[in-house]
Amino acid sequence: MITQFVKEYAQLIVAYPEQLSVEIQSIDETYSQITIYAHKDDLGKLIGKSGNMINAIKTIINGGKAKDGISYKLQVEAIKS
Repeated sequence: MITQFVKEYAQLIVAYPEQLSVEIQSIDETYSQITIYAHKDDLGKLIGKSGNMINAIKTIINGGKAKDGISYKLQVEAIKS
């Protein structure tokens, strides 16, 4: 659910939505890491000025903690070519 939301939301922001992918890695029962892989030109758009865009996404996904009890760490990386 959270992964699908992050992917759909991020695709609205980036210039190359077809190259965007999202992976989730469960660290333990209460902690997961979500990694957004995007084109190198889109990293600035995803992070935003002063980190405002990525912080907004983090705020929304942390709202999911109330429902499933899992904390999320969000990371943005360039696609390795």
